Amino acid sequence: MIAGRDSNPGTTGDHPYLPRTFFDRPVLDVAPELLGGVLVRTTPWGRMQLRITEVEAYAGEADPGSHAYRGRTERNASMFGPPGHAYVYFIYGMWYSLNLVCGPEGHAGGVLIRAGEVLEGVDQARHRRPKARKDAELAKGPARLATALAVDRELNGADVCSHDATAPLSVLAGEPSDADAVCSGPRTGVGGEGAHHPWRFWLDDDPTVSPYRPHKPRHRRPALDAARPTT
Repeated sequence: MIAGRDSNPGTTGDHPYLPRTFFDRPVLDVAPELLGGVLVRTTPWGRMQLRITEVEAYAGEADPGSHAYRGRTERNASMFGPPGHAYVYFIYGMWYSLNLVCGPEGHAGGVLIRAGEVLEGVDQARHRRPKARKDAELAKGPARLATALAVDRELNGADVCSHDATAPLSVLAGEPSDADAVCSGPRTGVGGEGAHHPWRFWLDDDPTVSPYRPHKPRHRRPALDAARPTT
């Protein structure tokens, strides 16, 4: 049995729901064990299921790459617990990203769900991601995943451990991943002191895993007035 999983926490189909004790652990323990787990999303149009194939761990105030590195704000409050809840944020003014909160309440930590395979609700995902060339691309990357599953800020703070069949978001244990199939490396797009932490985890050779991209500094365009000659 994987650490933190109850012997009979409730089930759906053949898979048990992950209990809160699973998430109430260090984020670096939780993250790789989420691989192969199943994210369940209930929408007004029906239920969706996604097998998790890629994640990234963020260790809160101890992690320069985390939104919580400089402390608690209105935006990142969900990261500070309680564990087993969703943290959803808006990025680049365009996309949402889904994280699962880990660790004891009051200490920020979260796992970004980067990619997965849509197992149920494929038609819903195709409707929201019409430009995907094949099903393996429906949730290949955190923004695509959130779009395919209709994730937005309304899910921020949602309890993923309610074990209620009507809950908007929950997580099932799935099949434990073979340790030899789990890879790790630097997180995508993280710069500075956190650039080289090997806190991205993925299933080897899975077609739904997103490509790694290193951090690229963003340069602000100079103000027009600064470019004009003075008189």
